[in-house]
Amino acid sequence: MDLSRAVRQVLTWVLALVAVSAIAGGVALIIGSVSPDLATVLSPPTAYLTGSPFSSYLVPGILLAVLVGGLHGAAFVLTFRRERWHLLAAATCGYEMLIWIFVQMVFIPFSPLQVAYIVIGMLEVGLVLVLLGLFSPAATNGRRHGLLHIEFDVDAKARR
Repeated sequence: MDLSRAVRQVLTWVLALVAVSAIAGGVALIIGSVSPDLATVLSPPTAYLTGSPFSSYLVPGILLAVLVGGLHGAAFVLTFRRERWHLLAAATCGYEMLIWIFVQMVFIPFSPLQVAYIVIGMLEVGLVLVLLGLFSPAATNGRRHGLLHIEFDVDAKARR
């Protein structure tokens, strides 16, 4: 198995994992905000929302399920099928995850899950960069530089 295939498989399953966990987390927040009996089990204390534009976890739950979970689900399908825009979708997911967690950290106290999802967001972006060839080894005839793949031919002057 070549490196790019292994990296694509890891990226595919990371996207799937985040899609499932974001949709499940969003549904838990929605149920917790609709049913006060389940709120203590399924959602953080509403005191965390003080100073935020939200009075309950209903809208954040919908946003988590639809935006984070939905986009990761779409990127998973695109990556699994190797569609043309799969790398753009995966990169968008990585940055979206980082933004989501950074904003969340403004309102919700530190949690190990926040660290885990920051690492996952950075992993998604990093895997995309690897698939784009940013970290490709030097070419036999010269050096590859990022996306441009510039090759230097030092013997070109001598042949003229």
